[in-house]
Amino acid sequence: MSASGVLVAGTSSDAGKSVVVAGLCRALARRGVRVAPFKAQNMSNNSMVCADGGEIGRAQYLQARAARVEPTTAMNPVLLKPGTDRRSFVVVRGQPAGTLEAGEYAAGRAHLRDAAFAAYRELADEYELVVCEGAGSPAEINLRAGDYVNLGLAREFGLPVVVVGDIDRGGILAALYGTWALLDDGDRALLKSFVINKFRGDVAVLEPGLEEITRRTGVPFHGVIPWLLDVWLDSEDTLEVGHWRASTSLSATARDRLRVAVLRLPRISNATDVDALAAEPGVDVLVTVDPAVCDAADLLVLPGSRSTAGDLAWLRERGLAEVVARRAAAGRPVLGICGGYQMFAEAIEDDVEGQVGVVPGLALLPTTVEFRAEKVLGRPSGSWRGHPVEGAYEIHHGIAHPTVGSCTPGATGSPPTSSVHFVPPVEAFLGGWRAGAVWGTMWHGAFESDDFRRAWLGEVAGVAGSLWRPQPGAPSFAARREQMLDTLADALEEHVDIDALLALTRVGGRS
Repeated sequence: MSASGVLVAGTSSDAGKSVVVAGLCRALARRGVRVAPFKAQNMSNNSMVCADGGEIGRAQYLQARAARVEPTTAMNPVLLKPGTDRRSFVVVRGQPAGTLEAGEYAAGRAHLRDAAFAAYRELADEYELVVCEGAGSPAEINLRAGDYVNLGLAREFGLPVVVVGDIDRGGILAALYGTWALLDDGDRALLKSFVINKFRGDVAVLEPGLEEITRRTGVPFHGVIPWLLDVWLDSEDTLEVGHWRASTSLSATARDRLRVAVLRLPRISNATDVDALAAEPGVDVLVTVDPAVCDAADLLVLPGSRSTAGDLAWLRERGLAEVVARRAAAGRPVLGICGGYQMFAEAIEDDVEGQVGVVPGLALLPTTVEFRAEKVLGRPSGSWRGHPVEGAYEIHHGIAHPTVGSCTPGATGSPPTSSVHFVPPVEAFLGGWRAGAVWGTMWHGAFESDDFRRAWLGEVAGVAGSLWRPQPGAPSFAARREQMLDTLADALEEHVDIDALLALTRVGGRS
């Protein structure tokens, strides 16, 4: 029987696997193929909550949107969320499932493999084609024995393998040939295609090298994808945080622009929250650890964290906590999202995530945080000053308790009574609080709601003294994302032999 799917592997992390899978999903969906994305195991702190309440990798969520299907936990059955350098928190079919120590990574994962294979079978039964994304590189021979996301998956289901390499990194021919050379004969037999990603220049100059690699390996090249400037993707790799801004500083002179600094926390999580800010015309976003940049920005954002107490200690060690406190005292805008919001609490009690006991927070908002073993996964909705907020989601162990009598986040009420002095006004804000120029929310994804985002940024600009205002007629964030997916699919249709890839599967040469 012909293969039920295809595996897109890469010569390395961030070689373009996620991009190619998303592009194939959109291109095939436009051809009328019922297609679904799949990644057996992610290691990522960027995740999303599906409609059924389960958590999956953010890239697979977007790939499902590219395929025009509802994201489900079957599309990313195993998610590893790094907690420390040697421990990851495990999510299986969307729900917490313990931890995985570094020594267990190459072995002791049979139950995870079984869950992944069962999820693939579900998708293969429901869809015409499953487009799978590998992890890292299939040439990681030290991990091959326990592998179920790269060639272990391909061998189990007889999947043809496409290997993608990023030419912008350099050494692409060596990377492709080295990947092939390190595999055993059984794995090599599944390599059916090479694809080059991020090419700039004259393809004719590259072709002799491609021909020689094919002569030596027997593996044909089915595409050279050009550098696509306007294509961005919810990335799994923290090295790609802020890839949409290559600046090293924020202009201090353009007052009709809004300058946003995002703290790159050591254990940053769900940093995709700021994508919608970066997409707004006239908003300059820079991910940074430079105290001077954080101090100079119109808005400072503390994003999510996989280790709130640990990253708070890091802020204090680097002098960044003083920058945050100084901004708050001067009435200069600061935003905390999830873990960032938790850092603004009066105190944090954590015997779960960081296991540090009780530590003092930055005491900028009227709340205390208690970490619990059970994780909150949800899809809240609400409004801010009449602007609806949809598509938000919550992923956290920390529970924020208001230090306020009967007033709770999400409802309006009197200013809180607390031992800590808060700059007025104090009001509820998207499951969190706003005190003066300090905003905190537990909701991820809220800024993808266009009217809310633009109204809120307008208020921030006014507080910061910026002349920035929303651009009339600017496209919505959802429209920009759809345009990006279509641009990506157009590029694959033009530069990749999709029919040749389909011919390797049960869909055949359908077009």
